[in-house]
Amino acid sequence: MRSLQFRSRAQTRELLSQVHPALRTEGHGQEVGARMVRASAGGLSVDRLDVDATVSYDAAASRKVCLITVHRGAVVDTTGGRRDTYGPGHTFLIAPPDRPGTGELRAARCTITTFDAAVLDEVATHDHDPRPAGPVRLTGQRPLDAAANLRLGTTVSFLRDQVLADPDASGLVVTTGVRHLGAVVLATLPNTTLAMRAAGADVADSGPQTLERAIAFIADNAQHDITLADIAAAVCVTPRAVQYAFRRHAGTTPLGYLRRVRLAHAHSDLVAATPDASVLAIATKWGFAHQGRFAAAYRAAYGNAPSATLRAGPGRAAEVPPQQPPAAPIGPCGTATGAPRHDPARRTQP
Repeated sequence: MRSLQFRSRAQTRELLSQVHPALRTEGHGQEVGARMVRASAGGLSVDRLDVDATVSYDAAASRKVCLITVHRGAVVDTTGGRRDTYGPGHTFLIAPPDRPGTGELRAARCTITTFDAAVLDEVATHDHDPRPAGPVRLTGQRPLDAAANLRLGTTVSFLRDQVLADPDASGLVVTTGVRHLGAVVLATLPNTTLAMRAAGADVADSGPQTLERAIAFIADNAQHDITLADIAAAVCVTPRAVQYAFRRHAGTTPLGYLRRVRLAHAHSDLVAATPDASVLAIATKWGFAHQGRFAAAYRAAYGNAPSATLRAGPGRAAEVPPQQPPAAPIGPCGTATGAPRHDPARRTQP
């Protein structure tokens, strides 16, 4: 660990260029004081930096991951014309590897953490299944949410204050710490492995049991205002997993299936109704607001117009019954799905 302190703009530029090889800085017309305490080992550098004025930085493209954790003052990211301001407690990425970044340090005290981007590929290859096709890419600079921000900042602090602060830290300890930081970066910053893992989980959750539970929920709640998100929540998977399940095992979409179920209920009401009933009222009851579309869908499913079914009177059977996957018992999901969870005003046709 070493400590450096400079007072001139030229010395500060030289100091900050050591923090990040592609980092160029410029003071705003005044003398700039800066102090840096560096700890580094095994390809990991953690710098505690303190500047007492506003300093602009310009980071050229580099194969380094460079994170900034702000403790005092502010850092403004101006990359690509944006002006994102980060204050105390925020950790963010200067720029994705191989892309330039610009910004300002405004009387800031911060921790700058740098390691080789190849670590991300190594971590992704060993820790994720399926393996990523090609190098891992960081696709955003801000953590996914407040919890991710806290986790990333806490990891940086641990490496700075515990791992690198120990002069006797072995190479294995440091290497393990760098890999751990790489894994945390992939868990907290937007990147290509998140989409890959999410897609893999959705496919795994899209089996026949998901379809069966979704069908049962729709059967019990077709008369209510339910959405794709409601169906997914009832069966404890993501909306995309529900979509995959219907596409793979039923050849339709969740909302397409819901429309068919509601159409079947409308048909049953028309068959049971007296001739003075209203086709419009029955269609609206089951969420079909556009009468032309309702009539076309009904004719395609049952071979005649809804008004013809109504005129025929009670007892008329469907000429062409719609094909629907059979309902099945609902598996455990934390809450019973047999009863409606809400009963808002009915919505128009999904």
